[in-house]
Amino acid sequence: MTSLLDAVVVGAGPNGLTAAVELARRGHSVAVFEAKETVGGGARTEELTLPGFRHDPCSAVHPLGAGSPVFATMPLDRYGLEWLHPELPMAHPWDDGTAAVLSRSVAETAASLGPRDAGAYRRLVTPFLGKWDALARDFMQLPLTALPRDPVTLARFGLLGLRPSTWLLRRFRDEKARALFAGMVAHVMAPLDGFATSAVGLVFALAAHAGGWPVPRGGSQAIPDALTAYLTELGGTVHTGFEVKRLDDLPPARAYLFDTSPTALARITGFGAHHYAHYRYGAAAFKLDYALDGPVPWTAEAARRAGTVQVGPTTREIDTALRQASSGTAPDTPFLITSQPTLVDPGRAPEGKHVFWAYGHVPNGWRGDLTDAVERQIERFAPGFRDRILARATAGPPELAARNANYIGGDIACGAAGGLQLLLRPTLSPWPYRTPHPAVFLCSSATPPGPGVHGMSGHNAAKDVWRHLRNLDARGT
Repeated sequence: MTSLLDAVVVGAGPNGLTAAVELARRGHSVAVFEAKETVGGGARTEELTLPGFRHDPCSAVHPLGAGSPVFATMPLDRYGLEWLHPELPMAHPWDDGTAAVLSRSVAETAASLGPRDAGAYRRLVTPFLGKWDALARDFMQLPLTALPRDPVTLARFGLLGLRPSTWLLRRFRDEKARALFAGMVAHVMAPLDGFATSAVGLVFALAAHAGGWPVPRGGSQAIPDALTAYLTELGGTVHTGFEVKRLDDLPPARAYLFDTSPTALARITGFGAHHYAHYRYGAAAFKLDYALDGPVPWTAEAARRAGTVQVGPTTREIDTALRQASSGTAPDTPFLITSQPTLVDPGRAPEGKHVFWAYGHVPNGWRGDLTDAVERQIERFAPGFRDRILARATAGPPELAARNANYIGGDIACGAAGGLQLLLRPTLSPWPYRTPHPAVFLCSSATPPGPGVHGMSGHNAAKDVWRHLRNLDARGT
């Protein structure tokens, strides 16, 4: 007879694995079931182009991972997770060969914005410097379950962050500062004038100053691999190659956690379709992974030292690209986020070669080809880029959705990050991890605090499950 588990987790992405670890290290019996042959979700590393070139099919750079409150409590370095920091976290090049930069140094960042905006940038971030640990915990924790560690800083952050980023951009007089900040907001693929988009840009900036924008040595796969090794040591089990189609496919348990989209949860459990009827999926990504014969020949010197390069360059171009993708039109001039991990991790490619990726925003479910538009944008700031391409792997919305069932229509955020849904996801509820079934919980990035490889959605959901299990124990069930 199969013994009753305390918890079963569906999906071995960072949130599902984090939830499993949190439960296991409190003495609960936990099993994880993953449809793919390897763990990872949006944090995988594969040879997508040529032998010896190790690419990250989705996430590659992890400011929120390095600064995650829950990862900080785990000995993940013992299981092989090592953060590598590029000389510059991010650069934002311009047509004239210059670049604004996001540095770990506030002074260097401010100086790159020009004399008219250096002071405004310092005044924006200074109230939060040295307070990342408390702010991240307060901002990313489960709502209504813990008093803020630093309520004054959280309130100050809220007064700024809850406003549209277009309001915050008015603090700056010149385009370099506005565009650098607008590009950071665009990482969530939502129009710049959306509710609480100022918080997105602030979080990315403060994360850079507190802990950088690092990459894991060997690729993003190192994060779920470390979580899996830690979970196994704690007594939990992980089953890969196990696709869950119905709740009955799973062993009996006192609680079930789904690191899936709300859509998948409703399909598997047979309930929840009405509960999540208003949940929206947003713009998609069109992603290109490259094997290169050398580094990207950026005209701007700073871009050659940055782990991430935002390719825009102006606020108007960024805003236009975001609005087009969100309204159903593929942009002719896409805003790009690019990553060049082999600058600090050369072992991910043969000697002298590089891996590089870029993605732009396109409408959800779009089936076109953005390759030429992407490469024209890169060539604009790195003439000769195409000459260095040895191979490329292309993934539009259909391919992204096929790789990861959470990416509905190619939405890598597992839900639109615009309007109130940026913060209140997946439903308007003080208990967003609960579902219509008292023993079933949602722990994916469709729940607060949302997208990013930080594990906090899994941690927060696990706290809800602890209460559920405690209540069952109190009742003797």
